[in-house]
Amino acid sequence: MSKNNAQKAARLSVAPMMDWTDRHCRYLHRLLSRETLLYTEMVTAPALVRGQALHLLEFNPEEHPVALQLGGSDPQELAEAARLGADAGYDEINLNCGCPSDRVQSGAFGAVLMQTPELVADCVAAMREAVDVEVTVKCRIGVDEQEPEQVLPDFLEKIRAAGCKRVTIHARKAWLQGLSPKENRDIPPLDYDLVHRMKAAFPDLHVSINGGIATLAEAKTHLERGLDGVMVGRAAYHQPADLLCAADSEIYGTGAVSDAGEAVRQMLPYIEARLSEGAKLNQITRHMLGLFAGKPGARQWRRMLSEGACRAGAGPELVLDALAQVENRAAA
Repeated sequence: MSKNNAQKAARLSVAPMMDWTDRHCRYLHRLLSRETLLYTEMVTAPALVRGQALHLLEFNPEEHPVALQLGGSDPQELAEAARLGADAGYDEINLNCGCPSDRVQSGAFGAVLMQTPELVADCVAAMREAVDVEVTVKCRIGVDEQEPEQVLPDFLEKIRAAGCKRVTIHARKAWLQGLSPKENRDIPPLDYDLVHRMKAAFPDLHVSINGGIATLAEAKTHLERGLDGVMVGRAAYHQPADLLCAADSEIYGTGAVSDAGEAVRQMLPYIEARLSEGAKLNQITRHMLGLFAGKPGARQWRRMLSEGACRAGAGPELVLDALAQVENRAAA
């Protein structure tokens, strides 16, 4: 897959989310949208390079276009991790400069990197030197007492000079002191206008916006105002059908609206294959709980999967039974 495909796909992307956007989640999302750019959970460079945890890079070919997000702050280690990701077949390597978790701060990567743009530029340059696929950055508008209007242009200038052509900006500050990672996703106010001003100031950069965007209509508003892409997070996870089923036709102008029930049927051979490799049903179905959010039968669907998928021997037939509940309610 060419770099252009990941860039084209980046009109709409599903954010990297720890403990959520694993390969099972991405496979489901790909059935709902053929075009959207998907991201892995953040994988740390030390885990790949020092820990040899190459199983973290496993994905299904059907997931393309798919990007690997890396966490780290050592340019050479990130370059090596990027090489491993490119060799595994990812379409893009993304550097995390936005995650506010304690684990991440103690490793001196994530949002804390907003304080050292020169180091980020060195990391980007080293990663670009190591791989042919595109190297991108996901950042915040600033951290702690930083003044976003001042620090963000400087940050973007430095990573652009290092060869980064595509950036996703989470339109909130990260407070490394005093707020939990969960609070950092909600409490700091959103500043969408600042992200739009950055696009105007850096017209050659491909700029995607992230943070609090919950509908395709909102995504389209940002695109119509001139941004290159929109990244959706929790809404795409909790109500995947609402955001992804119509994404191909609404955002990319291709294909028909997909159907959540049909996606469930298409998941069955995948579930069968993963169970035969030793996976547990609930590891897969936990990502499917929100598929029918707001629709008749959604509660029965969630209950049957939540209660049944962790039982010994549970398999695809449970998913089919739960789907029948939804379809019967819809027909009633």
